[in-house]
Amino acid sequence: MDPVLILGIGNILLRDEGIGVRVVESLGRRELPPGVEALDAGTAGADLVDLLADRRKVIIVDAVDAGVPPGTILRLAPSDLAPDPGELLSLHQLGIVESLHMATQLRCSPQEVVIIGVQPGTIRPGLELSDDLQAALPEVVQAVLAELAG
Repeated sequence: MDPVLILGIGNILLRDEGIGVRVVESLGRRELPPGVEALDAGTAGADLVDLLADRRKVIIVDAVDAGVPPGTILRLAPSDLAPDPGELLSLHQLGIVESLHMATQLRCSPQEVVIIGVQPGTIRPGLELSDDLQAALPEVVQAVLAELAG
């Protein structure tokens, strides 16, 4: 099995939409445990299969709209990304779901996938996270580190 992968997804040009990328940037300033890789996947779509293939564990960090207060952290499973038809939690969830499905079909799916979702507050042009998400960033990083430890 390949190392554990932390995959930050998001568009940093749309403020809180870039939370996954900002978490990976923050993790890049730390020494991660051996066998852990953190990657910025940007706005990746269904082309994640190569990154996900044969991983022991994948931790995906992304903005999700769950209708909760901005900065709320949610721990989700891949099955949570298949909501009622027409309802999307994440702008990237279709790419994630498709990639996970393809990996299963190709018999190279990760053993475990965890999604750390963060409720955005502001999705509009800009490079900075909103005050709510900037305040939540250390807690999101800790949630990812807790997944590594657990």
